Formats: sequence, C-alpha cells, structure tokens
Amino acid sequence: MRAAGPCISKAAAAVKVLLLGGYGVFGARLAKLLVIDGHDVCIAGRSLRAAQTCAADLRCRAIQMDRSLDLGALTAHDVVIDAAGPFHTYGDDPYRLARAAIAAGVHYLDLADDAGFCAGITALDTDARAAGVCVLSGLSSVPALSSAAVRALAGGEVPSVIDTAILPGNRAPRGLSVMQSILSQAGRPMPLWRGNQWERGFGWSRPANYTLPGGLVRQGWQIAVPDQRLFPAHFGAETVRFRAGLELGVMRYGLALFAGLRRLWPFAVTRPLVQVFKGLAGALGPFGSGRGGMSVTVTTPRAHRSWSLIAEDGDGPYIPAIPARALLRRSSLPIGAGPALEAITLAEAEAAMSDLAVTTKREEVPTTFMLERVLGQEFNALPDLLKAIHQTVGVSRWQGRCVVLRGSGSWPRLLCAVFRFPPAQPDVAVAVTKTVTPHGETWERQFGQHRFKSHLSVKSGKLLEAFWPFSFVIGLQLRGGALHYPVTAGRIGPIPLPRWLLPTSEAREFVSGGVFHFDVVLLAPITKGLMVRYSGGLIAKERGDPLSPPDDLL
Repeated sequence: MRAAGPCISKAAAAVKVLLLGGYGVFGARLAKLLVIDGHDVCIAGRSLRAAQTCAADLRCRAIQMDRSLDLGALTAHDVVIDAAGPFHTYGDDPYRLARAAIAAGVHYLDLADDAGFCAGITALDTDARAAGVCVLSGLSSVPALSSAAVRALAGGEVPSVIDTAILPGNRAPRGLSVMQSILSQAGRPMPLWRGNQWERGFGWSRPANYTLPGGLVRQGWQIAVPDQRLFPAHFGAETVRFRAGLELGVMRYGLALFAGLRRLWPFAVTRPLVQVFKGLAGALGPFGSGRGGMSVTVTTPRAHRSWSLIAEDGDGPYIPAIPARALLRRSSLPIGAGPALEAITLAEAEAAMSDLAVTTKREEVPTTFMLERVLGQEFNALPDLLKAIHQTVGVSRWQGRCVVLRGSGSWPRLLCAVFRFPPAQPDVAVAVTKTVTPHGETWERQFGQHRFKSHLSVKSGKLLEAFWPFSFVIGLQLRGGALHYPVTAGRIGPIPLPRWLLPTSEAREFVSGGVFHFDVVLLAPITKGLMVRYSGGLIAKERGDPLSPPDDLL
C-alpha cells in the first residue's frame, strides 16, 4: 500500500480515535498508550458503564456503541480501531464496521488474530483506495509485530523457516475473546505450510520449548494465526510455524486433553463453556508469574537469527497494542486495505515499547547441517546435488522412481517386517521427506502406499540412525564423490549388539547424469543374505501454491 492520507503524528493536532472494545484486556491498554501519546480517545462498547469507568481512569471520552447497530459515531473521528473480537464470530457480514468506516472516510484498524478475517479484508482494497483511507487487519502481535521482526531478521534473504511463539505469564489477564478463539481451535484441523506444501495439523498440538531473554524457557503449542496463512506467499518461506503457551503445566496439558477430546468428538465451544474455563483459569491466577514473552526466529541456509522479548511487571498485555501505537505515531498512514503485514518496522515497534518494562534480544548463529557436523570440511567437497539434499533447514521434500528387491527366506522377511521395509516392486514412485528436529533429522520414505522412517542424529561426531528400539552407528564416508553409509555398531535399547548381529549396509548416494541417485543394499545379520535393496533417483518436489490451502485443510 502507498503512503498518503490525513496527517497523523505526535507533533500534529490530536487524532480522534474511536476504540471499540476499549475496556477489554488489550483495548484498555491500547487506550492508555494512545492517551499517553496525546490522542483524543473515545472508548466504545456495548456496556456504557464499563466504557465510562475505563474512560474515567484514563481521562478520555466514552460512548455506548454496538458494531451491529448504529455506526453513526464514526464520522466524528479520524480513526476507528476494533479491539473487541473474537473476529471469527462476526457472522455473515464480518467487515460491516470496516465498510462503514470507508464510507465515512475514516481510517479502520483492528487487532484481529483470525487468519481468515485478516486475509479476507483485501476484498475492501479498491473501495479503501477510492476513499483514500487506511484499512488494516491484524495490527497486533500477529501478524504486524511478527512480520516486522521477520523482515528485520531476514533482511534481503528469503527465509527458509519462520518460527514464532507468544508465551504469556499466568498472571496476565485473560479476555473472553482470546480464550474463545484458542478453545475453538483446540483439537480442530488447521492448515500448516511445511516444506513448501500444505499439510493438515491440529490446534493445540506439537509442543516445543522456547528460550526468552534471561534464559527463561517456556513451552508453546501449535495454534492457527494469520502468520501461517500469510507468510508463505509474503516472505516466500518454505515452512511457517506458530505456537502459543500457558505458563502452568496443569493448564497446558489440561488444554491438550481438551484438544484430544475435540479431535474425537468435535463439540462446539459455547460461551458458557468459555466462562467455565475462565473461572478455572481465575482460580489458578495466584500461581505462576506476570512475566511473558515473544520469540521470532528466521532460519536461512546461511544463518539462524532470532528476536525475542520478555515483559516484566505484568506489561505483557501491552504488546498486542504496540503496533497500533507505533502506526499512529507516523505522519501518514498507508492507503488501501489488507492484512497488517510489515505495516510497521521492528525499530518503530521497539520505540513504541520503550516506556514499558520490556527487554528485547537479538541473536545470530551460522546454520550448520547434520552431515556437515560429521564430515567437516569434506562436506564442501560433495557434488552440488548431493550437498543440496543434505542441506535441509526445516522440511525438504524429494520425489522420483525406484526399484525394490527383497531377499527370500523367513529370516530376511522377518527382519524386513520389523523395520517396515517396502515390498518388492519393479518400478514404484518414491517420496522422501526430511524434517529437522531439535536432535537431528527424521527421514520418511514412501514407496507407493508403503511408508517407513528413521531418525538420524549426531553424537560425538558420529552419525546415528534409529529405528526404534534399534539404533546404529553409521561410519559415513566420502569416496570417489559418493557418500557411503556402512553400519559399524548397533544397539537394541541400551544393550550393545555384537558384531555378528549387525546388518551389513552397502548403501551409497551419488550423482549421475545430473541426477541424485541412491542405492541401498542391506544384508541380514548372521546369514548375510539379502534383506532388501532399493535404488533409484530423486529430484526436489515442486513448491505448492502458498496462497490457498486446500479446502479440506481449512
């Protein structure tokens, strides 16, 4: 969107801001920040008494207003901000307020965290431009602040992996809208962009740990926000992840149990049910802390960069209000309608939180690859195609054709069944997906409809491959431009296997005719007869459409 429109800055005359939901958890904090910055704020909501109480504390104005009824108050203001929500419940006409603002020639901003709502507001772009007003959705922690951090971290590079987490302290206040949004997602399908493809995920799943400034470690769980829908196309990322956290384990795992129940029985999340959860959360309010944080990491083949913040003294709930505060400090607003992607810069955001008890930190470390840690400098001597398949940053996908041979006899058949090796096939489609984990990489191979996978890691400079409960040490070697994977030791659980119980691996990877090839021959322990042999070629799988997740994933 181009910069233009009415002048808005701290130095100019006070801007008249109509703030819906201005007495809510985030709205009240945004109102306070805007009053501090000298804006003329009017708090609006269905409850006049609540609006007046909040306005009296801040010494600003208050009115009673329902977005579904009378919107005549818009014309008396320069900017209307919707901080109410939950935005996924706005019904058949979700953009009624935004369209009314455009018709009144008033800028419209909102703090939406619903992916569909943020993405859909682009439908108003033509009208917004014709009216010369700014219409931005998601001017909050996501996607406004998160996208600002991604741009600052990525610079001119295309990020391979974007990973964001919001991790509030337990004593932070919880609004009904936010709770309803999270509970509604728990256990329900959601689209995930992983390795240049859309996959099905589920709300409140796949937990991971994040480290905040000062060494504070918090756990986050996967939920849907606009980032997963918007970042793949906007930044060209291969993988986009987002997680949210709860400080207390009883709440995190209790919600995980709730999500598991909704996967089996997709019952509706009603307002009374949200009230029950709010009551339970309130009972646990005295526990935990008021320390909350946010983490954004960007990984490229060259570097792993992170930006994180920690908010002390209960200032965490101010963070969702920072992007709107930062934007309204500008001398002009961007014209047009769309999600608030890079609507502000990270420098503007940090300046807008400088009067809060917030500490930020940036770090950068070089990206290293698993086989690089084993081979050292020899890794750079690999042929380019061979090197590329082992430079997975987040998730990489490869496809091709191969031939599968199986040994005869009950002993090889039994071992193939234990390790789930594919059946014999003269020509079958093969797909390989490599996923980086905190401890190495998971390799999933699919031969037609048959799948098997193993986990590879590096320990003491040696490559380990695990097929639970078996694990094997691979004496990785580079010979004649090809990688060889001989088995040199093994265990079943913690028990070492004697050499006579080890399989023999004659596996190699090489480049021929400009194509990556593999030839894996595994001989059975004791008899040394053929267990399985699969050989073929792979190429990178084509990138999917980042703009539109398949309907069955929504």
